[in-house]
Amino acid sequence: MKDKVILLVEDNPDDELLTLRALKRNNIENRVLVARDGQEALDRLFGVDTADPPELPTLVLLDLKLPRVEGLEVLRRIRSDPRTRLLPVVILTSSKEEQDVVSGYSLGANSYVRKPVNFDEFLEAARQLGLYWLLLNEPIPDGRKG
Repeated sequence: MKDKVILLVEDNPDDELLTLRALKRNNIENRVLVARDGQEALDRLFGVDTADPPELPTLVLLDLKLPRVEGLEVLRRIRSDPRTRLLPVVILTSSKEEQDVVSGYSLGANSYVRKPVNFDEFLEAARQLGLYWLLLNEPIPDGRKG
C-alpha cells in the first residue's frame, strides 16, 4: 500500500494540513503530492513543463473550489484524457451544494465526500478513504489505464 501515490488537490493550507495529519494519524504512509490549485493538478497529471512522463497517482483527492481551474473542470479534463480517464477521483470538499454532488458524479467522480468539520470525524473519513481506495479497491492493472 505504501508505494501508491495520492494526489491531494487542495488550496486551503489548513485543510491541506488537516488532511495530511489525518492520513498520517491513520498510518497511511503513502507519498502525497499536493497541488494547490486546479492548474497545478493538471500540470502534475499531464506532465507539463517536464520531459519525463508524469507519475500518475493511485488516487486523486479533489477539492472543488479551487483557484485558476475549478475542481469540476479538473475532473472533466481527467475524464476526457485516455491516460487518466480511469484514474480514481474522490471529491473531498466542504461544499454542501446539491448541484456540486450531481455535477461531480455526472463528470465521473468515483466518490463524493464532504469534509467533516470535527477533527475526529475527519480522521475517521481519512481512515475509511485510505482503507478502501488504497487497500481494498482493485486498481486498473498497469499498462491498461487508457
